[in-house]
Amino acid sequence: MKQYEIELFKNLNDTLKDEINRYAKLIKFKKNEYVFDSDDATKHFYIFLSGRVKVYQINLDTLKEQTISILSFGDMFDAITLLDGQIHEVMVDILEDGEALRLPIEKVREWIYKNPAFNRIFFPYIATQMRKAENLSCELSLYDTNERLIHLILNNLETDKKHKKTLLQNLSRSEIANLIGTVRHVVDRHIKELKNAGVIETKRKNIIVKDIEKLLKLLKNSSQMLLK
Repeated sequence: MKQYEIELFKNLNDTLKDEINRYAKLIKFKKNEYVFDSDDATKHFYIFLSGRVKVYQINLDTLKEQTISILSFGDMFDAITLLDGQIHEVMVDILEDGEALRLPIEKVREWIYKNPAFNRIFFPYIATQMRKAENLSCELSLYDTNERLIHLILNNLETDKKHKKTLLQNLSRSEIANLIGTVRHVVDRHIKELKNAGVIETKRKNIIVKDIEKLLKLLKNSSQMLLK
């Protein structure tokens, strides 16, 4: 039997680990494939081991997108359907090849109801996602696009030492725009301004912070929009 020894499970007891491994099926997915959908999420629950998957909403009249989250190692899909049993009307795109554990959703519900050890990893994860959703709502309501971009850059400075990736790594300008609720040409303009100010540089699709103190100062003074 394949043992899926991932960071998320490290503090679980052996009995629960064995049960997860007994019910889990490893699936592989490739960029631009159509694998995850709202219907499937009523039957299966996924824990991502690698790759990146975008969850988003789209206005079909204007084709404007808003990215809700980008899921990667250790993330789960779909926690909302798991908890309320309703179809979660979102779009899902695969941004990067990867793997995930697929579990029967009813079995995961059983663990939530009966297994405190599982809850100790599940509910902190849910709380983190709720904070992210709250932060996104506040960012869209309270800050302009330049401030939202700077927040996004600052929130993704830390690199996972094991997986060596941040949310923004190899992400296109269009995808960055979808994360902060704007369009690509606005992101292009702000990135150019930040580069001219000497606080960031770009290499291929990656944004590298050169002067974090100045970036923080720009954020503090962003209402004046003085990029020096």
